[in-house]
Amino acid sequence: MTDVNNVTGSSATSPVAQAAGLAGQQLTQDDFLKLMIEQFRAQDPTKPMDNTQFVGQMAQFSQITATQQMQASFDQLATSLSGDQVLRASNLIGRQVLVPSAQATLAGQGVDGAVNVPGTAQDVRLTITNSAGDSVRTLDLGHSSGGLARFHWDGTGNDGNPLPAGTYQMSAANGSNQLATYVSGQVAGVGSTGSDTYVQVDGVGGVLLSQIAQIL
Repeated sequence: MTDVNNVTGSSATSPVAQAAGLAGQQLTQDDFLKLMIEQFRAQDPTKPMDNTQFVGQMAQFSQITATQQMQASFDQLATSLSGDQVLRASNLIGRQVLVPSAQATLAGQGVDGAVNVPGTAQDVRLTITNSAGDSVRTLDLGHSSGGLARFHWDGTGNDGNPLPAGTYQMSAANGSNQLATYVSGQVAGVGSTGSDTYVQVDGVGGVLLSQIAQIL
């Protein structure tokens, strides 16, 4: 509660103006009325506040109160929607999804993914490099009419020999045009940052729910 004993001033200082100095505090209607009474006491008797000024200040306070209540409602709605989105996203646990990634984790049966081709392309190539930056495998995806061009890497190098498990870098291009790469992974969990919902994808990590390109 605001201490009215600390409120001083003249008719030139309105309760709304004084309230502006209470940033970060919750101004109640009771606080406003006490500020208004204190202003009446401190005003110059020869220059009393007119009715128009009084009504204007009441209107300003009503607007401030309505804005605070609206913001509180929006915050509550956002929290509710975030929780609902996490609950619905939990249905993805155990499903395979296609998400953007420039890395591929080689393990087991190889790596499945896709290249995003914005238009018709005749020669789409995917290059896979190891941690030393050496190119170990090139996949020729050939012609694409646009969209997500799927690929499967069996984990072998250009010489046909199996490569060790680990993390590899991917880059795709159509001539000199660089293209975005995606990998497929299983959703292991879901979570929320408060404003965004994300999924935990095996071999990739945390990915925003909105970034999922396909559910396989």
